[in-house]
Amino acid sequence: MDEFDPAELLRRIQGGDAAAWEELTGRYTGLLWSVARSLGLHEADAADAVQTSWLRLLENLDAIQRPERLGAWLATTVRHESLTIHRRAARLQLGAPDEPDGWDAIVAVADPLEDGLLRDERDAALWHALGRLRPACQRLMRVLMADPPPSYAEIAAALGIPMGSIGPTRQRCFQCLRDLLDGDELFDDAPHRPTDARKG
Repeated sequence: MDEFDPAELLRRIQGGDAAAWEELTGRYTGLLWSVARSLGLHEADAADAVQTSWLRLLENLDAIQRPERLGAWLATTVRHESLTIHRRAARLQLGAPDEPDGWDAIVAVADPLEDGLLRDERDAALWHALGRLRPACQRLMRVLMADPPPSYAEIAAALGIPMGSIGPTRQRCFQCLRDLLDGDELFDDAPHRPTDARKG
């Protein structure tokens, strides 16, 4: 299937086009998983949040007013679903926080791809440095790693932050990461340093 814009995909889905649904879910599922994981959900809970978000879309197909912002709508939806799951867990476990504490909550539920990367010393050092960033930077980095890369509107919706703050925050977070890695001999060779591919 050729790549259609979200409005065309929604129109085709409303008409029962299964291929359009497959194209849409393939385009945004990575973003939804990244948001759910950035908020510290375990694998099963993240799967529930993602699945429920797709269900919410099906329930609201006729109510989407701005299909060009569908990615942001989905990011907001999965964020709300993830926070609902956190609140539900907090009620079941006295004293449990509504928000994740930070990167430890994320890497503890790393997927198999991440497990493979962590076996390499260089990647392990990078993940360790990421874990030393403040939680807001950790969440932003996690969402930035979604494939395909999300738009700023989608990032803002996913994290509940102003779109205009993303660029400056991203630059500060990358600079902090570089500073943390400056003393790491595994990153002495510049070509392997993490770079901010979203500049500009």
